[in-house]
Amino acid sequence: MSQEKLIVALDVDTLEEVEYWVHLLKDHVGMFKVGMQLYNSLGRDVVHRIKGLGGHVFLDLKLHDIPNTVAQATRVLTSLEVDLLNVHASGGFNMMRMAAEAARQEAARLQIPRPLVIAVTVLTSLSDEDLREIGYAETTDNMVVRLAKLAQKAGLDGVVCSPHEASMIREVCGPAFISVTPGVRPAMSDVGDQKRVMTPSRAMAAGSQYLVVGRPILQAKNPVEVVKSIVKEMEEAQC
Repeated sequence: MSQEKLIVALDVDTLEEVEYWVHLLKDHVGMFKVGMQLYNSLGRDVVHRIKGLGGHVFLDLKLHDIPNTVAQATRVLTSLEVDLLNVHASGGFNMMRMAAEAARQEAARLQIPRPLVIAVTVLTSLSDEDLREIGYAETTDNMVVRLAKLAQKAGLDGVVCSPHEASMIREVCGPAFISVTPGVRPAMSDVGDQKRVMTPSRAMAAGSQYLVVGRPILQAKNPVEVVKSIVKEMEEAQC
């Protein structure tokens, strides 16, 4: 079902808000994204609470450090029984490889499901011009594809990318290598600080497997109806 592929970004600060949104949406979406804002506010308690309420968790902390540090952090996060976690592909092959191995080993040791481990390619807030300012000569398209291939070689399950790059990644990495795409905005919604955006139907048609949507849902007058509308768009794109 398409609703299992919809991830709601919980960009909130309090446990009360988390409980409200999980109770409201857990039967309508596949996962809740806990990012740096929320995790730094509440720590591991927020993961335990979402799981306790029956929700699934994408822990979006974008780990990026030396390989051993990232591997040890991945072990800790795996023990929380998150369903999906990510690292930065720019941390390199060895860092990603060790993160993937750490998740497998820790899950086996604890006899719990292994989380999917994916890599952030290029943040969806960055354009070609932004990359040039940082010092990269590549276009976002080229850099995303190159990092996706490296992540696959390192044994990761997929990548975070914008929906604009999902079809290219599917072509070079195959359909089993998942694309998790933020920068998804329903028609007529504000794009905010995102630069490489796409509607849900176009994102799914382009090859995205999981869509991450935050503000258009959290700021809606009727969030459940917005979620249902997004899911309907996703399903129509797959027909």
